[in-house]
Amino acid sequence: MPRPSVEGVLQKHMTRQHMKVTRERRAVLKAFLEADRHVTVEELHDQVKRVNRSVGLATIYRTLNLFCQCGLVEQRQFGDGHTRYELVYNVKHHDHLICTGCGKIIEFENQNIETLQDAVAKKNRFRVFHHKLEMYGHCSECEAGKTHRKAPSARPRRSR
Repeated sequence: MPRPSVEGVLQKHMTRQHMKVTRERRAVLKAFLEADRHVTVEELHDQVKRVNRSVGLATIYRTLNLFCQCGLVEQRQFGDGHTRYELVYNVKHHDHLICTGCGKIIEFENQNIETLQDAVAKKNRFRVFHHKLEMYGHCSECEAGKTHRKAPSARPRRSR
């Protein structure tokens, strides 16, 4: 049986909360689904404003919070001082490589890593409900010196 659409999940959540799916919330959802996967509030606001100039930052924040509450979206922190939002509903689990030089975020899947994580949990008699793997370093362009922009708060780790 197919899973409900993103719009259907939102509608069901809003109905349970005795709230309406307003034109503004629909505009935020449409812009979010059209945006890159890891979007900031400011980026989403800029995109929504092109279609509906009356939507303010507070509406974007509240709407993204609703998306999180109903399991469509999760907040992500990638060490650059910005909260990003990522669609997680009907999206296959993946992990992230984050470049501390230019801020690029690369998604990847690796079954060997998943298997190893499961084995570690089993060995320690631990039941995992959710996990995330984020690896920080430099992308190939930064390593080759082709990218010169620094992520806002990217700091090298101190050596011990």
